[in-house]
Amino acid sequence: MAVKKNTFHIVSLGCAKNSVDADSMAQLLINAGYDLVIDPRRACVIIVNTCGFIGPAKEESFDALAEMAANKKSGQVLIAAGCLTQRYGGEVTRRVAGIDDILGTRRWMDIVDVVESRCGAGHSESRYQLSGATAVGSDEHGASRVSVEGASAYLKIADGCRRSCAFCIIPSIKGPAVSRPMESILAEACSLQDMGVREIILIAQNTTDYGYDLGLKNGLAHLLTKMTDAVPRIDWIRVLYAYPSGVTNELIEVMATHKQLVHYLDLPLQHAHPLTLRRMHRPSNVDWVRKTLGKMRKAMPDLALRTTFIVGYPGETEEEFQTLLDFVEEIRFDKVGAFKFSFEPGTASEKLGDPIPDELKEERMKRLMEKQQAISLERNRRFVGRTLDVLIEGAGDDMSIGRSYRDAPKIDGLVLVKGQIPAGQLVPVRIENAMVYDLSGAAAEFEPNGLRV
Repeated sequence: MAVKKNTFHIVSLGCAKNSVDADSMAQLLINAGYDLVIDPRRACVIIVNTCGFIGPAKEESFDALAEMAANKKSGQVLIAAGCLTQRYGGEVTRRVAGIDDILGTRRWMDIVDVVESRCGAGHSESRYQLSGATAVGSDEHGASRVSVEGASAYLKIADGCRRSCAFCIIPSIKGPAVSRPMESILAEACSLQDMGVREIILIAQNTTDYGYDLGLKNGLAHLLTKMTDAVPRIDWIRVLYAYPSGVTNELIEVMATHKQLVHYLDLPLQHAHPLTLRRMHRPSNVDWVRKTLGKMRKAMPDLALRTTFIVGYPGETEEEFQTLLDFVEEIRFDKVGAFKFSFEPGTASEKLGDPIPDELKEERMKRLMEKQQAISLERNRRFVGRTLDVLIEGAGDDMSIGRSYRDAPKIDGLVLVKGQIPAGQLVPVRIENAMVYDLSGAAAEFEPNGLRV
């Protein structure tokens, strides 16, 4: 299969924030006259947008680069971009032979210059495009900061992070928080509305910190208010990656009083024992968290709460872990993600080492998730007999799949719906069955063939 001139293939690994960066790079290349191809064997330029957040993600990125390098043809250029390259620099090209260039995540917007310097000048040696910029550049070269997936779209409102969580390498990779201008975000939201997108998902390293560097107080609440006015035809606006102390009374009020803002919040708490949280350099006032969650549930009784916890953090005693289990039992989150602590050189937790055996981490994660699975099933059963709006994402074999307001893409559950309904439809579904993660039911307004009654 021949390589086609002025073409590129891009692979993006990791989180939705990486997907936005990859799509922005693709947009800049397309604007410069390059064509996106699905088959990497036909591409003149292959880009792997890597993740380097934790050990498993690092190895997945190295594996993807090695696979692309092994299959690279004469005349093809392989570029490693993203978090892995920003974090590990020249180690990437030393470990994987065949990489032609690396591009750090702080200068993703330079992708056209990097590609043209390789393809146009015919350089044979690897080059390093790691900018000395202290933060992700604010000049985005006119690229939209969105990633559209079906009827949903991620919209990045900021990048970088000013927090200092001991386990996290992101500030070292991305630099301090840089909020995007509100007018740019709103303009992109309007463009998504014009495209027919039904759900906008706001993302950043810390969405509730939006606007701090711009001198805004309650910046996210202000942005959400403006956005609901600007895009009245968007059905759902969802917020991911919130930080506990950023959930203000103003934000709660805005979420509770604007219909488009789904009553869902992803609030990674990481732990529930004050001593563990202090070692993590996280907010340790757990009573404040309890009160805030209580305020949210009082204002939005149907609120779906998602959180994330780390088990096996250095120094976590059985007593501390039991406090976490008790907290999960008390709060009864709708969704919980759990991760085993990953030792990461260069983080503030490096000095703590990795003293807890992996078998104990695994055992604690199993206990946590078994407890949460029972809670999730109980929470899901409350919806049996009720009707939920479901955004359909696909269909086949006389069955459709979608998500309710309670489910963010890829990280939460699904709603299975009888019959074949066109993707992109938002339909009322009467829930008939509840499982640990998913729901199932029938769409009253649709015949099995997907036509409205």
